[in-house]
Amino acid sequence: MVDIATRVYNHKWKIDPIVRSLIDTDFYKLLMCQSVFRNRPNTTVTFSLINRTKSLPLAELVDEGELREHLDHIRSLSLSRGESTWLRGNTFYGKRQMFTSEFMEWFENLRLPPYHLAKRHGQFELTFEGAWPEVMMWEIPALAVLMELRGRAVLNQMRRFELQVLYARAMTKLWQKVEDLRKIPDLRIADFGTRRRHSFLWQDWCVRAMIEGLGEKFVGTSNCLIAMRREVEAIGTNAHELPMVYSALAETDEELARAPYDVLSDWHEEHDGNLRIILPDTYGTEGFLKNAPDWLAGWTGIRVDSGDPAEGAETAIRWWQDRGEDPLEKLVIFSDGLDVDKIAELHARFHHSVRISFGWGTLMTNDFRGLTPGDALAPFSLVCKAVAANGRPTVKLSDNPMKAMGPSDEIARYKRVFHVGAQKPLDVVV
Repeated sequence: MVDIATRVYNHKWKIDPIVRSLIDTDFYKLLMCQSVFRNRPNTTVTFSLINRTKSLPLAELVDEGELREHLDHIRSLSLSRGESTWLRGNTFYGKRQMFTSEFMEWFENLRLPPYHLAKRHGQFELTFEGAWPEVMMWEIPALAVLMELRGRAVLNQMRRFELQVLYARAMTKLWQKVEDLRKIPDLRIADFGTRRRHSFLWQDWCVRAMIEGLGEKFVGTSNCLIAMRREVEAIGTNAHELPMVYSALAETDEELARAPYDVLSDWHEEHDGNLRIILPDTYGTEGFLKNAPDWLAGWTGIRVDSGDPAEGAETAIRWWQDRGEDPLEKLVIFSDGLDVDKIAELHARFHHSVRISFGWGTLMTNDFRGLTPGDALAPFSLVCKAVAANGRPTVKLSDNPMKAMGPSDEIARYKRVFHVGAQKPLDVVV
C-alpha cells in the first residue's frame, strides 16, 4: 500500500504529477465528449473556473508558477496504448465497444488546447476556449489541479510526523464511514469524487477502502484511470454541460424551451439501459418533468443533484406514477453533497418506493474537516463550467438558486421560458 504521507512529504517527486493521464477524469466526460463529437463538433465554447467559496483567495494560496507547470504538463498528455485498448475493448454498462472507432481515433490524437490564466481580486481567472470536444476535456483536470495545489499549500507547512498523523486520522475517519455504510442493507454506492478530491493518491486509497469494506455494495468509480487500474466499473452518464450549451445555441424562446429535450433525444439514439438517466434540474426539475415528452418516462432513472434531495425523489416518483410507470422499476441516483448520515436517511425513506443508488463525492474523497488548525483543509466549492457557446452566454438555474449562474438578464429570461417560480435557497457546501 502506498505511504501517502511520505509521498506528500516528498511532493516534488516527478512520480506524482497531479494529473497523470487523460483518463484521470470522470467517465461521463468521455460519454458526453463522444456525443458532442458526433452531434456538435464545430461548436465553439468557453469554460471558466468559478470559486463559489469567495472567502478562500486561491490566488494568494497557490503559486502561479506551479499552477502553470501542472497545466502545461496536462497539455503534454496523450492516451497510452493500454488506456486506448481499455477504452476500445472493455465492456461498459454491459455494452462492448462503447466508444466508436472514429471517436477513439480522434481521442488518441488529442492534446488539450491552450489556456488563459490571470489573477483578479485574489482569485485565478482560468479560461479555456475552442472546439467543444477539445475544451470540455479541461474541466476535470483543471479542478483536480487547483484542489490539490490548495491542499499542498497547507501540507507544505507540515513536518513528516504531522503528515503521518494527519493521514492516519483521515484514514480512520473514512473507515468509520465505511463501517457505518456497511450496516445499510441493499446499499448501492459509487465514487463520484474526482473533481474536488484531496489528491489522486487519496482518491485511489478511498476507492480501495470502499472495495474492501463494502464489497458488492460498492458499484464503481467515476474515475476512469482508477476504474481501469482497480478493475471496477466506470460509472457515469451525462451532466448539466449538455443542456447548458444546447440552450445557449437556441435562436428563439421556442427553441430554448426544446433544447433540454433535444439533448436527451440525441442521447437516446446512442445509449440504452442504465445510461438512460435523466438529469432534470438544469432549469428546474418540476418544469422539466411537467413538459417532458412521453418517451422520456420510459428511461431508466433520474439523478437528483440539487435542491432538497427528498423532495427531488418524491417529485420523480409522482411523475413516473402520473405517466403510468412503476417507480419500483425505476432508479433514483442521489449525488449532491452527500455524507453518511444523509445517505442513511435517504435510503431508509425511499428504498421501499424506488430503486436507489448514491454517487458519493467530495465528502468521500476530500473530508479533512476538523483535522488541521483553522480547518485549513476543509473542502470548498470550486467548479469549471461552460460559460459561453458560439459567443452566447450559458445559463444554469438548478433547483437551488445559490447554484444559479449566468448574466442576470439571461437568468430572468430562462426563468420565464422554463416557468421557474420561487426556489428555496440551500447552503452550497461542495
